[in-house]
Amino acid sequence: MTTTTTGTTNGTTTARGSVGTAHTRVEGRDKVTGAARYAGEIPFAGLAHGWLALSTVTRGRVRSVETAPVLGMPGVLTVLHHENAPRLDSDYVGLLGVPPDPSAALFQHDRVPHRGWPVALVVAETSEQAREAAEALVVHYEQEPHDVAFSAGRPDAYPVDGHMPAVAEKGDLESALATSTVVVDAEYTTPEEHHNPMEPHAATAHWDGGRLEVVDSNQGTTWVAGDLAKLFSLDPASVRVRSEHVGGGFGSKGIRAHQVAAVMAATVLQRPVRVVMTRRQMFSLAGYRSPTTQRVRLGADAQGRLRALEHRCLNITSTVREFVEPGAAPARVMYDADAHHTANRVVRLDVPTPTWMRAPGEAPGSFALEAALDELAEKCGIDPIELRARNEPERGPVSGLPFSSRNLLTCFREGARRFGWADRDPRPGLRRDGRWLLGTGTAAASFPAGAGPSTAGLTAEPDGTFTVRIAASDIGTGARTALTLVAADALGVAPDRVRVRIGDSDFGPAMIAGGSMGTRSWSWAVTIAADELRERLALGADIPPAGITVRSDTTEAIGALAKKERHSFGAQFAEVAVDVTTGEVRVRRMLGIFAAGRVVNPLTARSQFLGGMIWGISMALHEEAVRDPASGGHVGADLAGYHVATHADVPLIEADWIDDPDPDDPVGIKGIGEIGIVGAAAAIANAVWHATGVRHRSLPIRPDRVLSAGTGAAHA
Repeated sequence: MTTTTTGTTNGTTTARGSVGTAHTRVEGRDKVTGAARYAGEIPFAGLAHGWLALSTVTRGRVRSVETAPVLGMPGVLTVLHHENAPRLDSDYVGLLGVPPDPSAALFQHDRVPHRGWPVALVVAETSEQAREAAEALVVHYEQEPHDVAFSAGRPDAYPVDGHMPAVAEKGDLESALATSTVVVDAEYTTPEEHHNPMEPHAATAHWDGGRLEVVDSNQGTTWVAGDLAKLFSLDPASVRVRSEHVGGGFGSKGIRAHQVAAVMAATVLQRPVRVVMTRRQMFSLAGYRSPTTQRVRLGADAQGRLRALEHRCLNITSTVREFVEPGAAPARVMYDADAHHTANRVVRLDVPTPTWMRAPGEAPGSFALEAALDELAEKCGIDPIELRARNEPERGPVSGLPFSSRNLLTCFREGARRFGWADRDPRPGLRRDGRWLLGTGTAAASFPAGAGPSTAGLTAEPDGTFTVRIAASDIGTGARTALTLVAADALGVAPDRVRVRIGDSDFGPAMIAGGSMGTRSWSWAVTIAADELRERLALGADIPPAGITVRSDTTEAIGALAKKERHSFGAQFAEVAVDVTTGEVRVRRMLGIFAAGRVVNPLTARSQFLGGMIWGISMALHEEAVRDPASGGHVGADLAGYHVATHADVPLIEADWIDDPDPDDPVGIKGIGEIGIVGAAAAIANAVWHATGVRHRSLPIRPDRVLSAGTGAAHA
């Protein structure tokens, strides 16, 4: 790594230029040697183990729980259920402005709202004893008819405001459609998808001198600590949650049943209790991406300029809590039109509550919108990139707000140059490689670039080093390393003089690792603290043995931001090969070019982009959770039956970015965690059309769907 000498801090030579240079993970050695311990690995004296027992019916009531035989089994300490569990207070608003999923309020009633609902917790001396007892536990139910059928024609669907209005309208849509020269009217569907990270959800709870201590795997320690304090009616200062290393989250690791179960059991038994979800349990307890049906109507003049844009998205939610997958959101930002109509609706079914999953809304919504734009380009006889350029907005198409920056077309130009787009024959079904039909496709990507209020502490130590303390969460993104580089630059020192401590609610409130806002939010707080500390050190004060510590709070600074459309953008390109005899689709190469703010660490940033794009391959070709309408449960609720892309599915994939610092951010960051998946599935689907001449509007594009649809122009 190279640095540039720029001055002195407290009498020592300083270095700047760490941000933007490749840096290996500061905790990398600990992870590869096993020194980094995850939530389910940390030892505790007297540790007991809890195992959740889940409902085997989809809707009904628990009539009785036969605990006596289980309590007599070896090692069993207790069985908690709705008749003996501690009472909780679930009537509150959580950190993110909404009540927690009621499935976290365990054992408070006898209702069963979906298959896999927690009905009991068996606690034993060992994990094996707890599992054996939980599987032997007999629960009697009063079963009721259930409904898990999802379709576009549900008459009971209704609009719900999530973190944005459910419906947004501008102009006379029907009039604009009626006067359009070219119209696209199509329905697109995406299936139920799951984001089970490699590290399962795990939590250990224990009481220490009247204070609740929880070691957990989560995306925000202050989030989990705050919700636990409210659920158990505790003083927030008496709850501490630690989550030092996290093996993936993707939106799934918030407040969940396992943390509450561990706290309940630790309270009853007055000893440490650990609860870990199994892979199968994660399919019903860790959240998932709802299936969607989306209708897109586009109307354009002969030159391809949009006159009308309608995007309606329908998703499922549970009977216990409303959750919106805002698939119509991208349409409010991406393209200009005289008339806009977008709506997000839900239908209540007897299923677990969906949750945030990497690029919620944007991932499924971009598939529908960007595939529809490709269909419009075909009908207009215009290159897909040129069509997007003709509909590039100067301001937010619906909001009317200015963009903080918008370099989408620069991404397309650079991507087209590197991908060889100019050599593409727009006619489908012409290129062959033996039995394979070849095609290329493209799509746009966008994701909001926000920031959440955060606090940070920064200490100048007597030995000349600096310690950052912030309740950030590194869920595999490299946030710990990025914050090291940001702090080093802000202080004017080399990165090896900075230690970053994260994942502890005692460090004060901070934004969660979600919404691609983590690194941006935390870096803002660290930068403000570093500026103040530099000023104090410039006065030449001696550093006492305890060091000099300053604290920052970005609430006021973020609240003062002018209203703008703030987004990262990108252009996705894909080349596919389709086997005409088996229907197999292979992605031969992909390229993503992104405008996502200032990149702090190119090494981990590229990994984030590539990870998202690979997930887009999975989304386009593999991922699909199937629910049995008769039982209400999943078919193949494990990673054997739920298919994802492997190394063999990703032969050549590249990600890069253009210079795009955010002018309103102190470091120039926007956020990159989620945009890599946005538009990737659409680019692949558009490439499949170019290869075969047949549109696939339902994901995943399975071989059987390819065979049943035929290959259109490819047979000519």
